[in-house]
Formats: sequence, structure tokens, C-alpha cells
Amino acid sequence: MRQPVIAGNWKMFKTGDETRQFFKALVPAVVDVDYCDIVIAPPFTALTVALEAAAGSRIAIAAQDVHWEKEGPFTGAVSPRMLSGVGCTWVIVGHSERRQLFGETDESVGRKAAAVLAEGMEAIVCVGETLAEREAGRAETIVKKQLIDGLARLTASDLSHIIAAYEPVWAIGTGRTATPEIAAEMHGVIRRTVSETYGAEVAESLRILYGGSVKPDNIAALMDKLDIDGALVGGASLKPDAFRAIINYGK
Repeated sequence: MRQPVIAGNWKMFKTGDETRQFFKALVPAVVDVDYCDIVIAPPFTALTVALEAAAGSRIAIAAQDVHWEKEGPFTGAVSPRMLSGVGCTWVIVGHSERRQLFGETDESVGRKAAAVLAEGMEAIVCVGETLAEREAGRAETIVKKQLIDGLARLTASDLSHIIAAYEPVWAIGTGRTATPEIAAEMHGVIRRTVSETYGAEVAESLRILYGGSVKPDNIAALMDKLDIDGALVGGASLKPDAFRAIINYGK
């Protein structure tokens, strides 16, 4: 049985003080949650505050991005070693906004995923198509390529430290959500692709999250689908009440 994961990606929101207030509200509300893993990815500047505020709780802290090198002349970049050094246990790589706005490539996603695992952390590897790609009938082809290239440097045993996240670009921050059926179909594509490359056992163990305008009122329908193992939540993860409601999807 795959343990569900509810992950919050804060993107470029919240100062240190705002982060502290968020955790003050959320931590007591999830103290008894044992049916899913909870991950929150604040901005780099709030990582230390988040780690301190989440200490002793069931909430793991992730970074939103990383560079693949251990160190070097890369102004503005943060290495896996730096993230693990402050206490991060997860890192998001290949988010669609990194791909669309900052030129992230399938090659760089693969290098980042491998670097994260080499430092002893876990990676959430994101894949997903644009609206134009979906309307052109290329959604499956795009997602399979992103997944294969993103995992290319990893072995079958490495995949126990990976979570895949399917996030259709056309549903991120738009208010549009892929129907549970569309999401489940693409999750099935991801699982079959992993099975073809790494074997059925590895594919069956892989946790796959859906990301794209996830809210309290649609999480239950998404989680009801067989191949959907959780959610990568954007805007709704910024509000303790909304995020708690998503975490409590089964209640």
C-alpha cells in the first residue's frame, strides 16, 4: 500500500514571520495525522524558520529548487549540500514554472534529481504538458519524455526515494483542474512508463501526486482514483485552514 503524500509548494510567498505564523496554526491541527505524509516547500529565505517551526511534528520540509553542483561560481544558486545542511529532506525539481519561466530542461531536471538523491534527500520530480501540447494530442508523449529524461540517471533502487508529480501546466494557478479521470489517465501513463523502464514492482511502489488547482472541494474526488497517491498543492497550501482541509481529505 502506497502512503499518500500531501505536499504544499508555496512558490514566492511568505516571509519568515508569515511562515512562523502558518506553522503555529497548522502543526497542532495535524498532530494526529498518520494516514499521509505532509511536505511543505517554503521559499529559500524561510527554510530555516520552517524547519524550526516544524521540528518534532510530522511535517517534512522541502526546497523548491536546487542546483546539481556541490559548489561553485553559480551566483544565486543553492546546492544539495546546502539544503541538506540546514535540514531539508525533500526537494522539488522540474516544476512547470521552472521549465516555462526559467528555461529548465529535461536534462537539467535529471541532473538535479540525481544530485538530490546523492546528498541523501528525496526528490519530487514534476512532469506535465501545456494546453497547446494537450490540444495537439501530444500530452502523453511529452509527459513520457519528461519522465524518462528526468529519471535517466537513476537506478531502480533510487526510485524508492522519488515521488513523481503530474501537473498539467494549463491547470496551475488558472482555477482549471484536470478532471479526476484526466488526472488518473495520465498517472496511469506515468506508472506504465516506469514499469517499462524499471519493472512492475518499482512502478507499483512509486507514489504519484497530482498538482494543478487542488482545493478542499476537489481533493476527495482526485484521491478516489487508483493511481493518484496525493497532491502537490499550490495556492491552497498558503492558508492553514485550506491546507488542513486538504490533508483531511478522507475524513
